[in-house]
Amino acid sequence: MTNVRVGLIGTGYWASDVHGASLASHPGVELVGVWGRDATKAETAARALATRAYGELDALLGDVDALTFAVPPDVQVEIATRAAQAGRHLLLEKPVATSVAAAEQLAQAVVDAGVASIVFVTRRFVPETQAWLRHLDELGGWDCGRVEMAANLQGGPFAASPWRHVKGGLWDVGPHALSILLPVLGDVVSVVAGAGRGDQVHLVFAHVDGASSTASLSLTVPKAASGNALYFYGEHGRETAPATPLDAGGLVKAHQTALDALIAQIAHPSTGHPCDIRFGVRVVQILAAAEESLATGRRVDLGK
Repeated sequence: MTNVRVGLIGTGYWASDVHGASLASHPGVELVGVWGRDATKAETAARALATRAYGELDALLGDVDALTFAVPPDVQVEIATRAAQAGRHLLLEKPVATSVAAAEQLAQAVVDAGVASIVFVTRRFVPETQAWLRHLDELGGWDCGRVEMAANLQGGPFAASPWRHVKGGLWDVGPHALSILLPVLGDVVSVVAGAGRGDQVHLVFAHVDGASSTASLSLTVPKAASGNALYFYGEHGRETAPATPLDAGGLVKAHQTALDALIAQIAHPSTGHPCDIRFGVRVVQILAAAEESLATGRRVDLGK
């Protein structure tokens, strides 16, 4: 198979240092160019990646087989829908959208066009996490999971990210939590949500077949309190997620693993993937239900 021609949508840190660096060094990919909403930033990113800046999105769409996205979700969903309708494959960021209607519209475009799709939830593409999930699947018998993701945006590379400040940890790190809970405990059938300080949200999930889990998510904890924890327990005891630190190289490697998954789908259409657009839509449905529970103070049931 010849190299897949990929365009980069986005010009920020995550676009250049992770998506762009991954594309530029992946042996099965040709980095065609960069498009961004700010032409000056697109030129800067393109120079750093030794590629071309596109002034017109349609021109980039015409030159590529696939796109990788590192833009806010509301920007992503509009462009990705257009790209799918044009027959372009999609490597999407999480969340794929911030409304159920928009996520489902994108999914329908993907299905109608028959294009490949992967949602880049970082840890799902880290080798140690993948091995751990296979181990849990082999053991089986898990009754409950617990995840805590506590961060502080201030002073970091996402400090100036407006959508993260508006939507909070629920929508930013919530997809990461669900990407680990769902493959072990199964689909979520209901959620109850409660708020804490800042953007802190506490979630109680009921899963299929009676399993349950809890998640505490925030982007506004004191910096000294930042950290992640995740474990499951069941008949075989307790299993804690590997605490693999992700430096710049690890992030790029994870993105390249996601690219490999996209390329495999392109080569073998209709094979699907656990982190394809269907997963992306389900995450949005669950997070929207959690948001409804926060607003109403009631448990929200989810259909299949």
